[in-house]
Amino acid sequence: MKIIWSPTARNKTKEILEYISEDNPDAALALIDLIEEKVENLSQNPESGRVFPPTNNDKIREIVVHENYGVIYEVNPDIIEVLTVRHFRQDFSNYKM
Repeated sequence: MKIIWSPTARNKTKEILEYISEDNPDAALALIDLIEEKVENLSQNPESGRVFPPTNNDKIREIVVHENYGVIYEVNPDIIEVLTVRHFRQDFSNYKM
């Protein structure tokens, strides 16, 4: 299954990399590698993430990639779209699709 990254997901990943790099460049690179690895694994098991609660939509899912970070993605017939990468402190209670 093909995986595409939305512009939002790319921008959030870049922001995370830049933020963590200020204090620990090695940790930032390790986190980005982990995010990419977990996302690539979705191609084999796209429904491995939980349904993202604010949407209650079976197509919108989230995987935990680190104790502080998750990836929200959408499962479609032929592609997986990475919608965003988020810190778990982010409030998504008013999240709309």
